[in-house]
Amino acid sequence: MEDSRIIELYWRRDEKAIAETSQKFGSFCIRVAMNILSVREDAEECVNDTYHRAWNAIPPERPAAFRAWLGRIVRNLSLNRYQKNHASKRFSGMDAMLSELEDCIPSPQNVETIIETNELSELISDWLMSLPKEDRVLFVKRYRSGEALKTLAAEHGISQNKLAQRMYRMRISLKVSLEREGVYL
Repeated sequence: MEDSRIIELYWRRDEKAIAETSQKFGSFCIRVAMNILSVREDAEECVNDTYHRAWNAIPPERPAAFRAWLGRIVRNLSLNRYQKNHASKRFSGMDAMLSELEDCIPSPQNVETIIETNELSELISDWLMSLPKEDRVLFVKRYRSGEALKTLAAEHGISQNKLAQRMYRMRISLKVSLEREGVYL
């Protein structure tokens, strides 16, 4: 079913909207949640919460890019769950990925004093657009969707070590680009 028809079901408050959303986007949502959480039960709960949020948000919202909109919701819910689990010492596995970015992205406290969050996002977007498409896709899959290096390496037919080096070079490039714009750690 087309996205616009699914959204129309939400607008009519037809419960079939959730079933259609699950059928079309369920595997995508669970993949995003699993990349962040690594615990199936937590991921499934975040996906269910995503459907609940969609039900409560539509109407009045009418998302133009429904898949991306759902992806943002499930990602945010999963990150919140990750933080809750991590704070409770039930660590489930994103420290390595997040620590990779620590060296090139300033902490939120520094960002607030140096540059508004939206400006930082714009700088990162501009930097991403300067990359070759394959590098841009890799970076977004790794640091936005939380995909494992092993998975990405297999998808792109390169060794995990080569991909790790490539990601390292991209992070250095991002850091240099941000510093050139006046954003320092």
